[in-house]
Amino acid sequence: MSALAGSLTRTAWTALGGAESALEALTFSGEGALPSFYAVTDVASASIATALLALAELLEFHEPEHAGAADSTPVRIRVDRRLSSMWFGFSIRPMGWEMPAPWDPIAGDYRTRDGWIRLHTNAPHHREAAQRVLGRHADHESMALSVARWPSRDLESAIVRENGCAAEMRSVADWSRHPQGQAVAAEPLVHYWSTDPVRASSWLPPRSRPLAGIRVLDLTRVLAGPVASRCLAGYGATVLRIDPPGWDEPGVVPEVTLGKRCARLDLTKPSDRERFELLLSEADILLHGYRPGALEHLGLDSAARRRLAPGLIDVSLCAYGWTGPWAARRGFDSLVQMSTGIADTGMTWKRAQKPTPLPVQAIDHATGYLMAAAAIRALTRRIRRGVGTEARLSLARTARFLVDAGQQPPEPPPAPENAEDLSPTLEATRWGSARRLRVPASLSQAPMSWELPAAKLGSSPASWS
Repeated sequence: MSALAGSLTRTAWTALGGAESALEALTFSGEGALPSFYAVTDVASASIATALLALAELLEFHEPEHAGAADSTPVRIRVDRRLSSMWFGFSIRPMGWEMPAPWDPIAGDYRTRDGWIRLHTNAPHHREAAQRVLGRHADHESMALSVARWPSRDLESAIVRENGCAAEMRSVADWSRHPQGQAVAAEPLVHYWSTDPVRASSWLPPRSRPLAGIRVLDLTRVLAGPVASRCLAGYGATVLRIDPPGWDEPGVVPEVTLGKRCARLDLTKPSDRERFELLLSEADILLHGYRPGALEHLGLDSAARRRLAPGLIDVSLCAYGWTGPWAARRGFDSLVQMSTGIADTGMTWKRAQKPTPLPVQAIDHATGYLMAAAAIRALTRRIRRGVGTEARLSLARTARFLVDAGQQPPEPPPAPENAEDLSPTLEATRWGSARRLRVPASLSQAPMSWELPAAKLGSSPASWS
């Protein structure tokens, strides 16, 4: 076992309440590490391993495949560190078509009067917010002239007041002194607690598809939540993603909708609200990534959700933590890297002249697999105790998990991708044929695979079948 990957897995698994003895089933393989000051490859491997540890635990209650049969074969988990690193980038390989550009033309890092700031403008309303402060600009070069006149902190505050998304580049030390950094440091990696008794259920996990028969209602956006639901779909869960009319995230949809149905509902319309409440009442797991208070504003607070679905497994995430002055602040992986000192550390480590983020969006992906692990562990709790569960995670707390791991031990980069890294199966996506990377981990007798190809948002009706 990779020493650091194993140590990080132990930290994450015990944060979820898992027994340390479960780690005996786990092995890591694969040489090389993504180039970074931080241990990105080992965090990637550990977060994926944590989700599979949760599946292995769930399979202790598996449904016998033959009447009267009892399979005592021990479950083994193997995680490939190199493939894990690759899955934290993009897993899809289009054939004869191209992925849309992942970034808006004016999104990115800008030098300010006294430092650096990142603007996140992929969503039209976030771009409008930035332009209300800085004026309309068609490209990065034009925007840079306006940004350069501002102090970083003043510009960050001005854009946030306009309901936009921006982050000043701070150092790790700056963040540790910041009230929000201190609030996040005091939070657990996963907030986890039991709720009310579950409605009667005879469900047990099938051995070969541990999540078959589980319904997941996915209200998440770029990128952590969709990674979580993709993982759950890979082990048999029925995942229905719900987006509002007009929402799109073209740069990542082919990557993250694998295995899912994707529908649209406007929760402010009575008929769509009624449909949503019916879907929720039939769901086992709800994943949501709205900012704190957003569902409450729609009259769908935690108590209301539990009334609709007694014993619901309710897993949510936010950007900057659940306590502190920034608890309701909008944010994304790239912004959290700027705020928490990761981009600043990368710049110093690389001796660069500009912010240097992680080589992949590791905070998003790691949080996604930890969300999946929390949801799966909650299924085990449901079988054992007959109760529902609520779990909360945040990008900022996962960033702390990465930073706390310290500097990555010296290791050469992973070997370049080759033909053997790709699955032989063609995926008939809505954009054209594609291949996927081979899955990064294995759980004995329960392979990860997806029954549905990647689909466009809004391409399915808002129903479970």
